[in-house]
Amino acid sequence: MTSTTTPEPIRKSLRVGVAPRRAFEVFTAGMHRWWPVENTLLASPRTAIVVEPHEGGRWFERGADGTECDWGRVLAWEPPTRILLAWQIDARWRFDPGFVTELEVRFVPDGTDGTRVELTHRNLERFGEQAGALRAALDSGWGKGLEAFAAAASAGA
Repeated sequence: MTSTTTPEPIRKSLRVGVAPRRAFEVFTAGMHRWWPVENTLLASPRTAIVVEPHEGGRWFERGADGTECDWGRVLAWEPPTRILLAWQIDARWRFDPGFVTELEVRFVPDGTDGTRVELTHRNLERFGEQAGALRAALDSGWGKGLEAFAAAASAGA
């Protein structure tokens, strides 16, 4: 008998020395400044990552040649405290409009000059047989991504 375990959600938390409004802005409108360049689905060099600032908005990247590749959509837009995104990149690292895991990021005031950023990537069991491997890759990726985000947030402080 084979037993399957549901992978735990990825949970990451860090503190940045900027107010929640600034942290939210850098995470969303400034994503192209901190998202690792090598993490792209485009053939052309990436020139932008766009999170449309409203519920139902697109989350996508744009290449130098004008091509775009969707990553997901905005499920909840609650500046400056929370964003919930549908991650629609499947186990083959391709956009799939019928596939959804959820990425929730909360921006919690921390002292007079900081924000605790709490990231949760959940529903990873939807990757099926690849769930364990994808969880490990995403866990590492979110760790590196959040370090880059923190540097970008601090640079503009």
